[in-house]
Amino acid sequence: MNDVVSPGAARLFDGQHWHENAALRIEAGRVVEVCPAADPQVDMLVPGFVDLQVNGGGGVQFNEAPTPEALAQIVEAHRAGGTTALLATLITDTPGITAAAIAATRAARAAGQEGLAGLHLEGPHLDPRRKGTHAPGLIRPMEQGDLDAILAAAPDCGHLLVTLAPEAATAQQIAALVAGGVQVSLGHSDCTAEEASLAFAAGASMVTHLFNAMSQLGHRAPGLVGAALAAPSVHVGLIADGFHVADIAMQVALRGKAGPGRVFLVSDAMAATGSELTQITLNGRTIHRAGGRLTLADGTLAGADITLLDAVRYCHYQLGLALDEALRMAALYPAEAAGLAGKGHLGRGADADFLLMDKDLRLTSLWVAGKERWAA
Repeated sequence: MNDVVSPGAARLFDGQHWHENAALRIEAGRVVEVCPAADPQVDMLVPGFVDLQVNGGGGVQFNEAPTPEALAQIVEAHRAGGTTALLATLITDTPGITAAAIAATRAARAAGQEGLAGLHLEGPHLDPRRKGTHAPGLIRPMEQGDLDAILAAAPDCGHLLVTLAPEAATAQQIAALVAGGVQVSLGHSDCTAEEASLAFAAGASMVTHLFNAMSQLGHRAPGLVGAALAAPSVHVGLIADGFHVADIAMQVALRGKAGPGRVFLVSDAMAATGSELTQITLNGRTIHRAGGRLTLADGTLAGADITLLDAVRYCHYQLGLALDEALRMAALYPAEAAGLAGKGHLGRGADADFLLMDKDLRLTSLWVAGKERWAA
């Protein structure tokens, strides 16, 4: 048996339970079992994080550089924040840039790009009334050619996730996407709760960055927020950076969301994350970086300036969430939401993607398939 044993940890979290003085036995890049460690070398060993919304990092914005080389840089930048698998995210852009992003993802995956789980197309089929930072001139309803292009990309882009608004795509189009292996998430929408429910019935199974760029929860008009929280099997992403969503709203969502659909963390990171840049560009517009915020000239939030590890720390230290639950929100729950088998936990047969951290949640090293890929 050609196996290896990970560094031992005083505490090992497998995605469900904590183990004291433990390590991982690994074979062919997968977990065989949790085993005892007589002399632990680190404080904590936890599952690698899974980020379903990464627009850029390390000075690279996917929209501005839709190439396999850019994807490699983005993956590398997010390793410093604990992410072992991510969906490269393209914000609303021209058909040409969208095609280039699909081609880049296809090529990177074919070349075996480690850590790239797939592609997230956030737009352009959104509601301009809830555009956020998306360029309004590029937002448009879904047409047959768009549907055909997305379906053609599904077989070889890894996991393909599409964020759309029910106002910009029909229930029949949503059903066709899902039947073709594409996951549909609702976002950037001013839809009613009833319209959202019809989209969920058609196969939409996720909501993109809850509370942001969507119809809010009112006592007579529950909106997309209310529909998302009430739907047991619908997963919802959350940006926990202290700017996008107030702490009280996050706590209400975490307490109110029940069922197999969970609240998971996303970074929504832009090119500035992991770099010293003070300005970046998107669709020809300048995004300013200051005080932990990214904004357009008019003050509109334009993505986030965090990693998933930052979000875990925020949930644990600021919101008071139990550490195991904060870790699940960054690893197990997004993996479950996207159906990424073997990711987000360290049970038998899982991918041996894990993090070593100290007791203050500082990352010391990151491992993918049982091999060290980043170290502080």
